[in-house]
Amino acid sequence: MSGQNMSGQEEMVWTNAMTEEAAAEPVRPGFWRALRRGFARRCPRCGEAPAFAGYLKVRDHCDHCGEALDSYRADDAPPYFTIFLVGHIVVPLMLWVEKDWMPDLWVHVLLWIPLSLILTFLFLPRIKGAVLGAMVHLGIH
Repeated sequence: MSGQNMSGQEEMVWTNAMTEEAAAEPVRPGFWRALRRGFARRCPRCGEAPAFAGYLKVRDHCDHCGEALDSYRADDAPPYFTIFLVGHIVVPLMLWVEKDWMPDLWVHVLLWIPLSLILTFLFLPRIKGAVLGAMVHLGIH
């Protein structure tokens, strides 16, 4: 028997070892899938269980797939992206209203402060979930 050929038993042991290695490494979702799952506030890996225990508190682990979600630290990225998005929605609307109707200052205050707060509270947990999804996809702990 040559050195390059394996017996059936050696090949089966080698194949089983490769299968165990593949099973030990978690399957990472695609980038857009992980982003969508995170934006929906679901586990970015499986999409089944919620990723958050509260409004912004990330769960320790996924109840469905066991992914350790608390090891991913989003830190300042979600507020930054939220400010960026809300600013790009509110500021053009504010300028448009001012240019076309020129309302009094109190009208601006009554319109834009509540709208900014509502959009911020709506987007912040979803953007944090999307950042969590990107981190899970990229394997950034």
